[in-house]
Amino acid sequence: MTDEGTGGETGEGPGGRAGDARSSVESVFREERGRLLASLVHRFGDLDLAEEVTSEAVEAALVHWPVEGVPARPGAWLLTTARRRAVDRLRRDRAYAARLAVLQVEADRAAPAPPPDADGDLPDERLLLFFTCAHPALPAEDRTALTLRCLAGLTTPEVARAFLLPPATTAQRIVRAKRKIREARIPFRVPGADELPRRLPGVLQVIYSIFTEGYAASSGPDLQRLDLAEEALRLGRILRRLLPAEREVAGLLALMLLVHARREARTGPDGEIVLLDDQDRGRWDRAMIEEGAALVLVALTGGPPGPYGVQAAIAALHDEAADVATTDWPQVVALYDVLLALAPSPVVALNRAAAVAMRDGPQAGLALLDELAEEPRLRDYHPYPMARADLLHRLGRLPEAAAAYREALGLAGTDPERAHLLRRLGMVEPSGAGGTTAP
Repeated sequence: MTDEGTGGETGEGPGGRAGDARSSVESVFREERGRLLASLVHRFGDLDLAEEVTSEAVEAALVHWPVEGVPARPGAWLLTTARRRAVDRLRRDRAYAARLAVLQVEADRAAPAPPPDADGDLPDERLLLFFTCAHPALPAEDRTALTLRCLAGLTTPEVARAFLLPPATTAQRIVRAKRKIREARIPFRVPGADELPRRLPGVLQVIYSIFTEGYAASSGPDLQRLDLAEEALRLGRILRRLLPAEREVAGLLALMLLVHARREARTGPDGEIVLLDDQDRGRWDRAMIEEGAALVLVALTGGPPGPYGVQAAIAALHDEAADVATTDWPQVVALYDVLLALAPSPVVALNRAAAVAMRDGPQAGLALLDELAEEPRLRDYHPYPMARADLLHRLGRLPEAAAAYREALGLAGTDPERAHLLRRLGMVEPSGAGGTTAP
């Protein structure tokens, strides 16, 4: 590996190189942070120590690279520097070093360290961090926060902003997760083949939770959080590279690609919601759709389908149709039947009812929605009363539609959703509580 402060290309002079070097550090850190952190955690067995020396290595790069040039293998430079800082710190704290030595013996017994890459660069041990951050012993909200912090590289304030939480609350979640890992001696390792089927869904759920918040924010001024959605896609691509044989990994990545492909058409110039019926499909990302469709074939080939593969197949049917009217609704309903058997949930049942309404008419869909009326998990879920309102509107039952739109309005979390519901309310009740008229 490249020694600290050696090698690399130089710029035109110290003054001109400073900005380039900072840009290089940020770029390298963005791409390599997860690999760097995973390698250090595997070597030293302590997430806090790994984060601290990673930060120190970046600070050192900002000092050395403007003067000496960016190293040929910048990731390896950062890893060498971080390791040296960790060793120095352990030498100064014998008790800390002794505790880490015990943890390291346990980690090595569970999963021996992999050999370095052929070119001497960072080994890719991010899969270890995926499974550690998403360990079932951690509460779900802590898993997501820790994954965003360690693998997506977001700072604690950025994680807090992602879920509109106070930074102190987010910091507590991250600290709590790290403490649980340390005190419960959760191993930094990839599960064996016998454990993988039980553990992988948790990893996929964390990534999908991040994507879902990016696709449809739970609150705030915007419908979409594209930064979060793109981080989830980046994590999905990493996981796909690390577990190429896992079909549900392909299914999740396909689902995210096929949904994210519509991002530019989902909102209007002022951020207002544009429904699927009204979206300009020419603005959909065709390259992303093609990539997602190819992954759907991978996800559905070679054995029984998984939930993410089936959801991706549904998304592909929407993306491949010329418009809503020509969508293969019988096939969409059939896939929802499969999904309901694989992963039954009231949200899946709600989406199936909407598809049935497109296939068989609004009355058929409304009957299915009414069967879900007592489902507690839909009580605070605004898409449920909104779906009922839309079907009641189509049936001409305007007073009932207005009541359902008002119910949805009280539950909606984002400004664009509330504005959309006010417009819909104005269409069924022009002079009523909506305060708006039909557009």
